Amino acid sequence: MRLLEQEHRDLDAAILALEASGDVDQLQLRRLKKKKLSLKDQIILVENQLIPDIIA
Repeated sequence: MRLLEQEHRDLDAAILALEASGDVDQLQLRRLKKKKLSLKDQIILVENQLIPDIIA
């Protein structure tokens, strides 16, 4: 899970750097954002598997 979280942070940094560069490739930016969202979904799935549901 830590690898997924690190990759998510790395993508976030890459997105910020690309946006700050001024010469933004919109297609590349969309692909990076889509991959970042996919990683976030994977992280949530792993977290849900590690933390059992507690019925109150």
